[in-house]
Amino acid sequence: MNKPYIICHMMTSIDGRIDCGMTAQLRGNNEYYSALSAINAPTRISGRVTAQTELSNGHLVTTNSAPLGKEAFGKNASAKAYEIVMDTKGRTSWGNDTGAAKPHLIITSEQVSTAYLKNLDAKGISWIATGKDHIDLARAMSILADQFNVDRLAIVGGGKINGGFLDAGLIDELSIVIGPGADGRINQPSLFDGRPVNRRPISLKLKNIQSYDDGAIWVRYTVEN
Repeated sequence: MNKPYIICHMMTSIDGRIDCGMTAQLRGNNEYYSALSAINAPTRISGRVTAQTELSNGHLVTTNSAPLGKEAFGKNASAKAYEIVMDTKGRTSWGNDTGAAKPHLIITSEQVSTAYLKNLDAKGISWIATGKDHIDLARAMSILADQFNVDRLAIVGGGKINGGFLDAGLIDELSIVIGPGADGRINQPSLFDGRPVNRRPISLKLKNIQSYDDGAIWVRYTVEN
């Protein structure tokens, strides 16, 4: 299968928690962004919740139109890099992207409404719809590589997005900045969440480790498939 080289790049506390409000208070936050630049993956993937708070206008949309019901894509922009958002049913509202240097690309399931996709088309936003009830990650990555010429990307989303890609065998490398602090709160998102309980741990091979004067550590692993 043709796909981009996929790096999961995250910042965590020492206990593997990734809540952005918490990690922003840790030393190492600046190193997270410099490391993100260093891995040279300008196309980035976020989940819907992250996108709603950080990338979009914060609004959700509802529609009663029929679901698409088939695999399809709309290439409404050609760019060297995209801001990709995983949004299973197409709920996040967006502004006009026409002419954007780094346009959005929305990945949904086939449950997305036709009206939502027409709205994306009108705003110059590209999209991929694949998977009957849930996004087919493998197919989405194949379409990204073949139709949008994306050969390298970073996942910067939440634990469930990370866990889904890991479980599907799509992550090639982990790039983790560990801040010198512990969270310890219950029910907080972790680096990887949501893998089935009967799955075996994923084996990793250490690629590089770098420490900083402020106590942060940048660790890189390749995934042993």
